[in-house]
Amino acid sequence: MNDFAISGRSIGKACKPYIIAEMSANHNGKIETAFQIIESAKRAGADAVKLQTYTPDTITLKSDQPDFMIERGLWAGKALYELYEEAHTPWEWHKPLFEHARKVGITIFSSPFDSTAVDLLEDLNTPAYKIASFEAVDLPLIRYVASTGKPMIISTGMANVEEIEEAITTAKEAGCRQLAILHCVSGYPAPAADYNLRTIPDMIDRFGLITGLSDHTLDNTTAITSVALGASIIEKHFTLDRTGGGPDDSFSLEPSELKALCRDAKTAWQALGKVDYGRKASEQGNVKFRRSLYFVRNIRAGELVAKDDVRSVRPGFGLAPKYIDEVIGSRLIKDVKLFQRVSWDDLAK
Repeated sequence: MNDFAISGRSIGKACKPYIIAEMSANHNGKIETAFQIIESAKRAGADAVKLQTYTPDTITLKSDQPDFMIERGLWAGKALYELYEEAHTPWEWHKPLFEHARKVGITIFSSPFDSTAVDLLEDLNTPAYKIASFEAVDLPLIRYVASTGKPMIISTGMANVEEIEEAITTAKEAGCRQLAILHCVSGYPAPAADYNLRTIPDMIDRFGLITGLSDHTLDNTTAITSVALGASIIEKHFTLDRTGGGPDDSFSLEPSELKALCRDAKTAWQALGKVDYGRKASEQGNVKFRRSLYFVRNIRAGELVAKDDVRSVRPGFGLAPKYIDEVIGSRLIKDVKLFQRVSWDDLAK
C-alpha cells in the first residue's frame, strides 16, 4: 500500500486524512456560488474541492422513455437528461474555477464521465482524477484516465468485489501507479447503517491500496469513525446552504460542518497513534496522584522497619506499593524521617 501525493500533499496511512469537498451540483447554476464554495472549502480546511465534468449529452440521452425516468428517491419524477441538465457544471466554467482554486490555494480536480471530459481536464492540467461510483464499471473510461499518468481515486458504490477487482486491474494495466479506492454507498442520502464500515479494513487487506470513504450520510459520525478503521481519504458533498434547493444540497455539509470534519478527522487520526504502553508526556505531572511507600515516623539507622513504620499513600515518588512486604523487616542503613519517601538506598540489601 504505497502513499502518493496530489499537488504535493501526501496521502496514506502515515498522513492525516485527505478531505475532499465535493461541489457536485451545489453551485445551483451560478458560477459566483461555485467561487464561494471554493473559498469556503479552503477556509474550512479541506485539502481539495472536486467538480463533476459532464454535460447532459455526454452522460445520457434526451428521452422520457421509462428507462430514462427516475422513479424513486430524491430526484423521483425527473428524466435523467433533465436532472443532469440542471446539475452539470458548464464546461466553460472549468478554466475560471481551476484558476480561482489555485489563486485561493486549494487543490481542485474533477470526476470525468467520458473521454472528452478527460481531454478538457488534461488541458487544465488537473492534478488528479476521481472515478465516480456509477462509472466504476466503465473500464474504457478508467483505462483512458490511467493513460494520463495522474493519480486516480475510484469510488466503489454499488460495485461488488469482482467489479472492484476489474477496475483496479484495468487501472494498473493501463499505467496507473498512484491509485486509491473509496468505500461508498450510492444512496442520496445514505443511512449510516448501510455503510458497514468494517468493510474498510477488509478492502485494505484485500486490495492493498490506499482506501478511504465517500460519505453520503447526513452528519460526520460515519466519516470520523472510518478514520479509526483505516480511511485515508474522506469525500463529502459540500454546499453553502443545505436549504438551497439544488439537486444535492439536502445531503451536503454546510461550512461549519465541513470545518468540524476537517478538525475531527485529524484528531481521530492523531488519537490512533501507535502501539505504546509507556508513560505519555501529558501524564508526567500526574505521578503525584499514584500511590507509593512513605515513612510515617522518624527511625534511626540500624532499626528494622516495622509494619506501622510505612504506608502506601499518594504521591507516587517512593517505592511502588508492591514492595511493601520486602520493605517490612528490612534493616535501615540510614536515619529516615517522617514523610520521607521509601528508597532502596535506605535499606540493607
